Amino acid sequence: MGSPFLALARIAAYLSLTFALLPVQVLAVWARLELAVRLPLFYHRLCARILGFRIRLSGSVRRGGSILYVCNHTSYADITILGALLPASFVAKAEISDWPLFGLLARLQRSVFVDRRGIRTMRHRDEVARRLENGDSLILFPEGTSSDGNSVLPFKSALFAAAQGLPAGGALQVQPVSIAYTRLDGMPVGRALRPYFAWYGDMELAPHIWEVAGLGRVTVDVVFHPSVAADRFATRRKLADYCHEAVRSGVSAANAGRLDRFTSPVPS
Repeated sequence: MGSPFLALARIAAYLSLTFALLPVQVLAVWARLELAVRLPLFYHRLCARILGFRIRLSGSVRRGGSILYVCNHTSYADITILGALLPASFVAKAEISDWPLFGLLARLQRSVFVDRRGIRTMRHRDEVARRLENGDSLILFPEGTSSDGNSVLPFKSALFAAAQGLPAGGALQVQPVSIAYTRLDGMPVGRALRPYFAWYGDMELAPHIWEVAGLGRVTVDVVFHPSVAADRFATRRKLADYCHEAVRSGVSAANAGRLDRFTSPVPS
């Protein structure tokens, strides 16, 4: 379906950019510079252009103070798309920290790695709370895994406990975000082809990256829903359900092509 020549060119450009900026980010993280937050924005925006993603926005991005962005998860490409829009770190599965290259990139973006199994869950929840308390913004994928892009899986409520457990709960804003891969070279992507852009189940990573890199221009719709105060909800389950419904409705509308009049360009 894709072009091997385009895939080769894009991957070569992506790796060249990545290895050029790696030492700069290492220094920025080590020295605790503001650049450690700003450089990933610049990097992901360039990566999005290199890999052929056209990002369309709906809604307004909440900024200022600690914010927990709650998003559905379709593919590793979500990292590039959201990283191009938000000065935030990701909440990622613990095993990602050991991945070649991508694990290093995740650590350099100051990701919080969580193990949802066993006694470590409590410690990782506390780490999420500490980061939010210290003024960091985080991006959470509460499905716990990626989906095929046609629907949004149920949200796991465990890590929402960190949001509600902060001493100043009302100061923390939670913003649901929907992401959908909707067009290829300007043509709508139907239900049958939508999973082609997703990485889920037992798919192998390297062949999938090669195929996606060889595609044309992919339009990605990102919907920012109104933010809410974490302490507005009596339980973490209710907060998770509220976010799930908002994200689900956004994905459904984007897949149906009902967002065009609300879109705006990616900020430069």
